[in-house]
Order: sequence, then C-alpha cells, then structure tokens
Amino acid sequence: MNSSTQRSHSVTVWTLIALIIGSTVGAGIFSLPQNIASVAGPGAMLIGWLIAGMGMLSVTFVFQILAQRKPHLDSGVYSYVRAGLGDFIGFTSGWGYWLGSVMAQVGYATLFFNTIGHYVPLFDESHRWISAIAVSLLSWGIFAVLARGIKQAAFMNMVTVIAKIVPILAFIVLVAFIGFSWDRFTFDFWGERSDASLFEQIQGIMLFTVWVFIGVEGASVYSKQARTRSDVGRATVIGFFAVLALLVSVSTLSFGVLTQEELAALPDNSMASVLTEVVGPWGGALISIGLCLSVLGAYVSWQMLCAEPIVMMAIDGLIPRKIGTINVAGAPWVAQLISTSVIQVFIIIFYLNETSYNAMVQLATIMYLLPYIFSALYLVLLASRGKGLTHPHAGVRFDISGPEIPARENRKHLAIGIVAFVYSLWLIYAADPVYVLLGALAVVPGLIPYVGTRLYYKERVFNAFEWCVVVIVSIGAIAAVWGISTGTLQL
Repeated sequence: MNSSTQRSHSVTVWTLIALIIGSTVGAGIFSLPQNIASVAGPGAMLIGWLIAGMGMLSVTFVFQILAQRKPHLDSGVYSYVRAGLGDFIGFTSGWGYWLGSVMAQVGYATLFFNTIGHYVPLFDESHRWISAIAVSLLSWGIFAVLARGIKQAAFMNMVTVIAKIVPILAFIVLVAFIGFSWDRFTFDFWGERSDASLFEQIQGIMLFTVWVFIGVEGASVYSKQARTRSDVGRATVIGFFAVLALLVSVSTLSFGVLTQEELAALPDNSMASVLTEVVGPWGGALISIGLCLSVLGAYVSWQMLCAEPIVMMAIDGLIPRKIGTINVAGAPWVAQLISTSVIQVFIIIFYLNETSYNAMVQLATIMYLLPYIFSALYLVLLASRGKGLTHPHAGVRFDISGPEIPARENRKHLAIGIVAFVYSLWLIYAADPVYVLLGALAVVPGLIPYVGTRLYYKERVFNAFEWCVVVIVSIGAIAAVWGISTGTLQL
C-alpha cells in the first residue's frame, strides 16, 4: 500500500509541465499561421491572444479547482457537469466532448494526408476520394489494433512529443533571427486592407485559439500523481504560459515573413510554407516530418481516448450499459467500434461536402465548448450557493461535499468561474452561426439512447431546467435542418 501511494505521488513539477505541454501542443499549431491570417491582421491577432490567454487560463483553473473541491468525481470532464447540473446536462457535455474528438480525428487525418500530398501527388487536393479512402483505412486499422488492447507505449509518446516540439522551436529560432521583417509585420498592422473591422477580426480568431488549447483541461488529471498540490498549481501556470508562448511566437513571427494575404492563401500545413520561404525546401520538409509524426501520435491516442466519454456514460447508466463492454484484452471494443463507425460517417460527410480543415476545426471546437461552459457554471454555483442543480440518477447523490473552502479562496473561485463562463459564452457568440446550428443538430441524435435508457430504468427523463436546454437545442437543430434543405446552410 505504501509503495503504491508513493508511486502515485512521485511526479515532479517539471514532469507535470512536460505532460501539460505534450497533451496541449498538437496538430493545430502547424496550421496556425494560415488559420489566423485568414480572419485577422497582426494587431487583432495580438489582442485575440490576450483575450484567449486570460480566458483559457480561467478554464484551466476551473477544472483544477473542481478536481480539488470534488476529488471523488473521477469519471472524466463530464462528471463535474453531471454532478452539478444533472444527468442530461452531464450527458450533453460528454456527448459533445465525444463528438468533438471524433470530428477532430477526421481533421487530424485530413491535415496528415494534405501534408503528404505536397510530396506525393496521389494524396493532393485533386484526389480527395483517395485521401478519404486512406483516412478510412487508417481509422479502421487503428481500431483493429486498439480492440486487441494494445495501447501506445511511453516511448511512442516521447517520440511524438520530441517530433513536434523540436521543429516548432527550430521554426521560432530560424524565423526570428533570419526571416523576420519588422516592416512587413507592421505593414497593415490593423488589417485595414480587409473588409472586416477590428472587432470582427478578433471575433474571427476566437475558435482557432481555443482549438490549439484543446487538451489543456487535462492538467487537472495529473493532480493525483503530483507530490504536492502546490506543484500542480505551479505546473499549470508554467505549462500554460509555455504553450501560450509557443502559439503566440509562431503566429506573430509568421506575419513578419509574409503578408496577411499571402499567409491566408497558404495550405493547411502553413508553418512549413513559412519556413520554406525563410530557409528553403529543407525547412518545409523538417516541419512536415514533425507534423506527420505529431499527427500520427495524436491520431492513435485520441482514437483510443475518444471512446472514453461514452464508456464512462455507459458505466454510469446514462446510455445502454452494453456500450461500456470490455473485452478479454481489456479494451472497450463496443465504444471503440461506435466511435470508429461515427468517424467513418463524418469522413463521408466532410469529403462529400469538400469540407475544409478549418471548418472541421471550428465545428469540433463548438462541441468541445459544451463541457467548458457547464463546468464553469457549476463552479459559479458551488462558490455562490454551495451546491449545483443536482438531478440524481438511480437515487445516487453526486454533489457530495468536498473539503472546507475558506471564504477568501471561495471568492477567488467565484471570480475564476465567472470569467471562464463569460469567456465560454463569448466563444459561442463569436462563432459562425453555421457551426453553432450544426453543433445543435449533432446533439439531437444523442437524445435517442439517453431517453431510451431513462425510460428503460423507469426514471424521470428531464427536469424543468433540462427541458429548457432541450427546447433550445431542438430549435437550433430545426434551423440547421431547414438551412441544409434550402441550401442556405452548408459546411
């Protein structure tokens, strides 16, 4: 018992920082120069990062605070929402996080094959169906491996972390000392050559900034492994600002190499194109290799992890329990099969509609925002009234009291929760209404297993608050269906 306890509290602050950076820095940073430039100039970009930095740091602290206040809740991100706002809101958050992960898989694979297509013409954008088949084969091949219970080794994780960090650092150093031009950076600093106002530019980059921070909520997961609670707080701040520094450096330096119009016209792997402009083809190849290894590692780990939300919900009885079935190899093969099948559906939908990587990113981000919004709301309720709006399942009370919180610290928690909640709502407002409506439509199919399971257990389906959410989601879904049928709404 003692040795187990010692092992579980042996992670140092520097290891925690590395874990946070490794889990947060993914494929998104490699396409960041084009993503930002497609909607904003340098001035709006810097203001946007300032807002995103404060907002995402508050979201990070929400999950860390909830992990401290409710240490018994260990069923993933959605468990906080379920405990505080009831079964259906918890389910909606888990469903959104799962669908966001599924859509992200298609985006990862698209970026991977688009990058290869720059060197192997068979996978370029003129052969979309070949890429779609390749993405499908990759997804089902990984499913076959995962279903046998084979997980990524620590060595594989280390290789992918190095593969993505080294090229990013090389990009920053080479561009800063060789390719950066202050005159080019300050040329049209406020994006006046575009039709968008400064506010519209800032609004436009919001979802892209969230996308590259996806995974930062995982920092709270490491709290149980840390030597001390103070290490977790220090690692969260240092790791967060290290990631923020990488993201801001890449997007800022790119504007010193190419103009906004030139950056916006680059392919998805825009970091490679920028470095090619600075040092020649070898620079682009270096970034492309790093991206491919990073995306492959992320693809395997996220396909494994994206099944976790529905496994947890099945175990908790929010959807049919058979979905959480574990095979003899220890793999949740039913959940993985469902996840891979849905990935396949989205591959067909996205490729039929010729959906861009940017569109996939923004739709996935909308789905990820659901647990962010509701977790922040739960913290606000905890800090202001001491409890959430619980709607117990099967007679179990989830909103169990945690450790005693001093009044001063509680006020700090309330302030953090309010900032995170307002920021998350602002992201929904800032998003293109197309993605908000399509996100509402994506939630609706989840009502079928949820309602069916509630009826099977002879339990109340929705309370008054949950009915309000159902009505709002349904209105959004109907608007999406109407828009798709009339051709006014498309990806």
